Amino acid sequence: MQTRMCPDDVAWEQAEETSDNWLVQFLEVDILRPIADFVLIYHRGAATEFAILRKGSYNISLRLKYRNGATVIRLSQPGAVFFPEEKVVNEVAMMRFLADQTSIPVPFIIHSGTKKESPLQLSPFIIMDYIEHETKMYDALNIPGCPAEERGILDPNIAEDRLEMLYGQLADVLLQLSVPSLSHIGSLSQIDDFTWRVTQRPLSMNMNELVRLGDLPRSKLPDTTFNTSSSYLEALADLNIEHLIHQRNDAVESADDCRRKFVARKLFHKLAKNKQLTNPSLETGPFKIWCDDLRPANVLLNENMQIVGVVDWEFTYAAPAEFSYAPPWWLLIEKPEYWPKGIEDWTTVFDYRLKTFLKVMKNREDIAIQEGRLTEDQRLSGHMGQSWESGDFWIMYAVLHSFAFDTIYWRKIDPRFFGPTENPEEAWKERLSLLDEKEQYEMEQQVARKLEDMKTRALAWDPDEYTLAFHQQLKRRREEADEEKDKNNEVENRGNETEASGLSGADTISDKLAATRLSR
Repeated sequence: MQTRMCPDDVAWEQAEETSDNWLVQFLEVDILRPIADFVLIYHRGAATEFAILRKGSYNISLRLKYRNGATVIRLSQPGAVFFPEEKVVNEVAMMRFLADQTSIPVPFIIHSGTKKESPLQLSPFIIMDYIEHETKMYDALNIPGCPAEERGILDPNIAEDRLEMLYGQLADVLLQLSVPSLSHIGSLSQIDDFTWRVTQRPLSMNMNELVRLGDLPRSKLPDTTFNTSSSYLEALADLNIEHLIHQRNDAVESADDCRRKFVARKLFHKLAKNKQLTNPSLETGPFKIWCDDLRPANVLLNENMQIVGVVDWEFTYAAPAEFSYAPPWWLLIEKPEYWPKGIEDWTTVFDYRLKTFLKVMKNREDIAIQEGRLTEDQRLSGHMGQSWESGDFWIMYAVLHSFAFDTIYWRKIDPRFFGPTENPEEAWKERLSLLDEKEQYEMEQQVARKLEDMKTRALAWDPDEYTLAFHQQLKRRREEADEEKDKNNEVENRGNETEASGLSGADTISDKLAATRLSR
């Protein structure tokens, strides 16, 4: 069994091509200069340098340096973000909320806007202060000397006191995120200077990836807030079913693989619908702040290895408390489905490191309670330990990582609810009786459709209007380049024919080349 469901490679190629070609323009001075002039509007000072800071998974960041600081403008990448306007609005509201409600060091937002309001109408943007830092938590935890192109992993030889110092700071961030209580599940809106409410649907990283790489139509995503944990998990379980239905390519390896994935999703949905995946005492909240992209790579450290900034708050929303009560997978840096020695080894190593994390978290809780920053009932350490021991951790991981769902379900969730099996890869056959006749018929229909999809390799893509517009522009450029190439080939062929006849074709060829250049 694969450790993760493969993304649609045809869709992935389209998304990457769009994003890569959009990024190329930032190498041109004619693009950079108007952006720099735009940023300068919001900072009256002498600029000393303007350059690309970094290209992330969803954005490109450019930094404008001054004598006494720096400003960053971050623009969403078409082809990477399929909800750019919504993402930026959500992130701005969340960052301002965190700055007001916590002491987590987040960048100060100077200005933000839509694509139409952006320089050269490139994409939705945020202008914020740059946080000076020496390194990132990722580098402090990673194996020393790990090449940048390789996936990181927690240094197995890291000193215990160093690990406790770094883990302790991360525990502080999680504790602060868990304190605010919200009445609904969804994205925050700022009502006035001191008031925020959950008014929009939750927009998660997983949802973006399902549309971008899993062919899920955007219309299938939730469009409302939720007032119960079970209703939200049921909606996420339904998304996993829709994902399997709609991903055209690379979703399954064979007919039986399709059946295995169908059974897993249907049974998981039944568990969610029957409210077996959530804690009844947490059903109606209060709900907690959850960031899909909170991980060591987004935590900035100074030269003393102290946190000076936490960045990239996109895909942050109010979520079921069970999300916050699950211990963070990123304690090992690497996800379980990518772990070199497999998920069971990841589980063993994680269990060992989690003991250290919970110990330092409890110490941080004790200090926060003594200082009046936390109450006894706001401790996280006990909840996290219980989530790990009960297996609730794996439920939350499965609903947040759709491409890793199958192996997580069969190895960690199915045995808990339906009993152990000798071979997880064949367990689906034993569970067929739990599906009714209509569901089994639906399964076979799905198998037939998937086998046909494997032959055609068609593209099924539902990008946002900005990604689609740039992709179509890219397509037109390519068609024009092909036409020009054909014209040049025609000119070259005619020139060869003229030479073969013993005549001088210089004037004719020059005229046609000139005409070709003028028509570009």
